[in-house]
Amino acid sequence: MKRGYQESPSTSFGPPQSKARHDPQGDPLFLEDESTKIFARKVADHYSARSNQTLEEREASPIIHLKKLNNWIKSVLIQLYARRGDAVLDLACGKGGDLIKWDKAKIGYYVGIDIAEGSIKDCRTRYNGDADHHQRRKKFSFPARLICGDCYEVRLDKVLADDAPFDICSCQFALHYSWSTEARARQALANVSALLRPGGIFIGTMPDANVIIKKLREAEGLAFGNSVYWVRFDEEFSEKDAVDCPEWIVPFHIFKSLAEEYDFELVFAKNSHEFVHDYMKKVEFVELMRRLGALGDGNQDQSTLSADEWEAAYLYMSFVLRKRGQPDKNQSSSRRDRGSMHISEEDIMYISSDY
Repeated sequence: MKRGYQESPSTSFGPPQSKARHDPQGDPLFLEDESTKIFARKVADHYSARSNQTLEEREASPIIHLKKLNNWIKSVLIQLYARRGDAVLDLACGKGGDLIKWDKAKIGYYVGIDIAEGSIKDCRTRYNGDADHHQRRKKFSFPARLICGDCYEVRLDKVLADDAPFDICSCQFALHYSWSTEARARQALANVSALLRPGGIFIGTMPDANVIIKKLREAEGLAFGNSVYWVRFDEEFSEKDAVDCPEWIVPFHIFKSLAEEYDFELVFAKNSHEFVHDYMKKVEFVELMRRLGALGDGNQDQSTLSADEWEAAYLYMSFVLRKRGQPDKNQSSSRRDRGSMHISEEDIMYISSDY
């Protein structure tokens, strides 16, 4: 499946069965064939090519309120589950759009990993507070490391042996990229499980397969959408600034079953509509929504999601998993001796399947 907006983020059923035999440790020997490497490179090239937008450009986006709603959902997840001093692993961290959210949670250490070199370099710029004058300049309170590589291909337990265990792992709007094969999906979960401490939390957002399939069954043909998004199955397409690369639907019951094999238990899974309805009942999150500006009051404040943006939000869901076991109270997750408070280009670590 392929999905796009008038300007932004996208989805085929998955994961198809990998021809490789399952290796419970996620050894790279069993992971990649040439087609999945090409797909992964296409994703990396797409996001590397996306330029940073100015504040004015972002505010002019036809889906600006949808983006603000997605930011609210991520902020709520972080506020609910991140604790002061936590060590954070951010998979597919992109350009570092969640750094401020983690800083507000007063975390103690951060490792961001992304396949797109351009995105990692932009993340470095944002972390260092060297963004352009129109950007919100911010000096972060936690040390960090940045890594460029495919976290669905490489065994991260070796790469991050000295950084683990992490208290919380986040993967926002990107986990479905791992579902091109069963082996990649397993490697993604094996990495998170190996690096999280017992009792650690895995939070994320991804397309809601139930909703997408429901809409596909109601559609005429293999496409559906509205004025701000479209979803098209099994067709080549060309649309300016769309995600011109394959993406996969993750049937959640299969994802849950696979996660259980890697010692995870489900805390909750909510469609974005349900998530909004549940957490807008809490005063602190209502105030957060007001500050972010995703929903106005519909009267004096007209700055709110359009009906089409609200429908687009329905395509996504959030999840929280907990790694089984009890944390070792004698084990400190503080990594202030790791990472850096200012990251140079030479500090970025590049990893591949040969690592």
